[in-house]
Amino acid sequence: MSSLKVGLIGTGYMGKCHALAWNSVAPVFGDVPRPHLVMLAEASQDLAETKARELGFERATGDWRALVSDPAIDVVSITTPNAFHPDMAIAALEAGKHVWCEKPMAVRLDDAERMLRAARASGKVAALGYNYIQNPVMRLIRRILDEGRIGDVNHVRLEMDEDFMADPEDLFYWKSEASSGHGALDDFAVHPLSLLLTLLGGVRRVCGHMAKPYADRPVQGGGRRAVETYDIATVLMEMENGASGFLAVNRSAWGRKGRIALQLFGSKGTIAYDQERMNEVQLYTADGPKETRGFRTILAGPQHPPYDRFIPAPGHGLGFNDLKIIECRELMRRIAGESAHLIEFEDGIGIERTVDAMAKSAREGRWVETEASSSSPGSSR
Repeated sequence: MSSLKVGLIGTGYMGKCHALAWNSVAPVFGDVPRPHLVMLAEASQDLAETKARELGFERATGDWRALVSDPAIDVVSITTPNAFHPDMAIAALEAGKHVWCEKPMAVRLDDAERMLRAARASGKVAALGYNYIQNPVMRLIRRILDEGRIGDVNHVRLEMDEDFMADPEDLFYWKSEASSGHGALDDFAVHPLSLLLTLLGGVRRVCGHMAKPYADRPVQGGGRRAVETYDIATVLMEMENGASGFLAVNRSAWGRKGRIALQLFGSKGTIAYDQERMNEVQLYTADGPKETRGFRTILAGPQHPPYDRFIPAPGHGLGFNDLKIIECRELMRRIAGESAHLIEFEDGIGIERTVDAMAKSAREGRWVETEASSSSPGSSR
């Protein structure tokens, strides 16, 4: 594998996360050459130069189009707000670059479909930033399912809650604008749906509801502005495998910081997981003496690869940025033509179509087919 030449667009929270991953993937895994960090793009030249020095990029630009057209770059990380993803990803693909784009694909489904067509036409790798699927615990859950240890899954419950929009007096910002999407569904629900896709497959049909806990928010300088997005959503689901499901997401849930609660109920047992305790999983199997049955806690450890690449002992725990490093290694594997554990545009479009169906269902008050045909769960190319 030759050294990849990297361009990064955006240096907010996720931009820094991508930069840390590109800087760390070689020393953590030890089996790939260190990526060459060529260029960083930001909203202004001054900001780009400052961030390039901080994050280890050689060159800087205030024009993202200059980055995607630069012949020295092999792969482009896109970490900008959601509305900018389509133009940037399509331009990068048309320029012959591989793309690593943060979720969701786009604010509008038709833009996501355009991104998919561009990826297909380019022949390049186009991956989405769903790093929660990289958790070694998620790979363990998939193995438990494949081994039939909880039998046939007949019901799934998913919840995602955070409280970064819980205060009604916090200032209005872009996540409350209609131009950012539906709200919690595409900003949030895509994450638990990514877990669902890799563990069980796609969703056949949905019946959804969206809610605004606050009608308006204060704006800088005085006055208030109407909230245009929905911070809460609840959805009934029917899975492609026939299982029933329930999804609840809330961006204004006081006390919740990074919660994705997953419960998988099967004919022989149950799996329970909470993202706020991301290095453990609860497993119940209906076997053995009834008087000693109960959930047991499994702690992540070096026996759950690639945990062992980070820490030699169980119970010490990986973090969010570590999952991004794993995702970066999977992306490099895919670019090298190997199979990889990723959600690419081909699979991610199923998530986008599912979210679109959920929003349509909420507007129309009825069950809606998702049209979200997907590859087999956890598929790799």
